[in-house]
Amino acid sequence: MGKSLVQEKSFAFALEVIELYKQLGEQREFVLSKQLLRSGTSIGANVEEASAAQSRKDFLSKMSIASKEARETQYWLRLLQESKLTGIDVSPVLHHANELVRILTAIVKSTATSPEN
Repeated sequence: MGKSLVQEKSFAFALEVIELYKQLGEQREFVLSKQLLRSGTSIGANVEEASAAQSRKDFLSKMSIASKEARETQYWLRLLQESKLTGIDVSPVLHHANELVRILTAIVKSTATSPEN
């Protein structure tokens, strides 16, 4: 069975965050970029864990963590954008983070409210 949409998007997003992290390092921004790297790559890791969940409760827990990590990533990206610490335009990455938050929020809400099988 292939990867789900959220698995594919979260993996692609992690690669985007890694690339941005490298660019930020070239501009000598190390503090916020490290936070961004951790939260941005954690999203996909939690989605992957959710795909192998042992129960619905476990799935919901992992997806909830992924959603929280996506929101944290939005925060770091907004800080980078608004603080103007670097000249890098992070708006495309922020747009993708926003998309992931919407997807993960929908998954968490639908899982939490649907009847158990």
